[in-house]
Amino acid sequence: MLVRLLYASRSAKPAGADVVDAILSQSRRHNPKLGITGILCQSGDLFMQLLEGGRPAVNELYNRIVRDDRHKDVVVLHYEEVAERRFAAWTMGLVNLAKVNRSTLLKYSETAALDPYAMSGTAAMALLEELIATAQIIGRTA
Repeated sequence: MLVRLLYASRSAKPAGADVVDAILSQSRRHNPKLGITGILCQSGDLFMQLLEGGRPAVNELYNRIVRDDRHKDVVVLHYEEVAERRFAAWTMGLVNLAKVNRSTLLKYSETAALDPYAMSGTAAMALLEELIATAQIIGRTA
């Protein structure tokens, strides 16, 4: 059974390029053997990550993330069973929301800055769908 899990977190330390690169490298190295695909959205110290795969693998990975001291304020935004993957082409794609048109963010949130804690899961999923449709996700496969 496939599931899709979307969560938000804050970086426990300033999230510079090295932190994001480490997350992507680890994800791209480990996710294929777990059967997990997804995307990572980052804006400053805020992250929003979508994971897709088998329920046991996705749930175990999410639980590791919750326990990881590099993350804080980890919260599930959306969780659902799915018939097929929407993000199958990405071992872990990346969206730098600082480079996304502010009107795109404003369309789905209260302000033109990413604040997944103030967004509904439905709005967050719609934002991700638009980012795919407008080709703003980079790094399809490792």
